[in-house]
Amino acid sequence: MSGYSFELITGPMSCGKTEELLRRVRRCIIAKKKVVVISPDVDTRSKGDYIESRNGLWLDAVKVKHSLQILNFVKDAEVVALDELQFFDSNIVKVISQLMSEGKKVIGTGLDLDFKAEPFGSMPELMCIATTVDKLHAVCMKCGCEHATRTQRLIDGKPADKSSPLIMIGGDETYEARCIKCYELPDRNAKKKTLGLKLLQFSKD
Repeated sequence: MSGYSFELITGPMSCGKTEELLRRVRRCIIAKKKVVVISPDVDTRSKGDYIESRNGLWLDAVKVKHSLQILNFVKDAEVVALDELQFFDSNIVKVISQLMSEGKKVIGTGLDLDFKAEPFGSMPELMCIATTVDKLHAVCMKCGCEHATRTQRLIDGKPADKSSPLIMIGGDETYEARCIKCYELPDRNAKKKTLGLKLLQFSKD
């Protein structure tokens, strides 16, 4: 058996998570392990049943809608690779725990923070049950520093508002990595409330 382990690769967009996942999977294939790659069907960036890194590496993958469906495809697998873990429903924690208990090696990737810099989906729990966690950094696309840990969402080239939907699938035109200093999250609703209060105060005066 491959060993009761769960290797979690995390970090912001463009830090090389999928590339690292594919590297580890290819090593398992060279070692003649039975590998199954799983991806959530909500991630539509790849136009087929495969996962692909930004540098062009790819592997065939099974697309699933619900976490529990994973168990139907990995019964004979020794290694289970899971991409974009943040998009799976909360049952993903139970599924990975079961796979580990069955002696399988699980390798997964996921964004640790959403575009609002808040914990994304089940990632906090997955970090807790992982046997190893590798947090990768990216290059900040604004200042060029090598310690970008935030995912900046862009709409028409400008930072997305805090009220923007949580999940918005997109590539480099929609997201870029930024360091904490350069990361921006405008809150237009808060500005409107502040302006409203000022106008109300002005009318009372």
